[in-house]
Amino acid sequence: MVLLNYDEFLTQLTLLSQQARGDSSFTITVKRYDGHDKPKPREGKPPLPKPDEYQCLIRARSRSKKLSTVVRHDDVAKFMESYSKVLKSSMDGLKKIKKVKNKAKAAQG
Repeated sequence: MVLLNYDEFLTQLTLLSQQARGDSSFTITVKRYDGHDKPKPREGKPPLPKPDEYQCLIRARSRSKKLSTVVRHDDVAKFMESYSKVLKSSMDGLKKIKKVKNKAKAAQG
C-alpha cells in the first residue's frame, strides 16, 4: 500500500476513478487514525500512549491498486472539499436502477 500526501492522493484517486469507469469498481474507506502502527499490547504490558490529536486514515482500493493517506485534524475541511469535487466529477456515469415496489407487479410486467 502506498502512503501519499493528500494532494497526491486526490490526483491518484482521480486517475483510479477514470480507470474504473469502464469495467471495474473501487472502494474508499475513512477511519480514525491514532498514529499507532502496532497492535494493542497484551494484558500485563504497558498500554500505548493516547494521542493528543486524532487523524483520518483514508484508503482507496481497486483490483490492482491500493492508495492511502493520513490527513491531520487541521486539514480535514480543506481535504474534504477537494475530495467531494473528485467524487462529483467521477460519478457522472452512474446508471439509474429501476426499482420494483411489489413482487406481484414484477411477475406481471
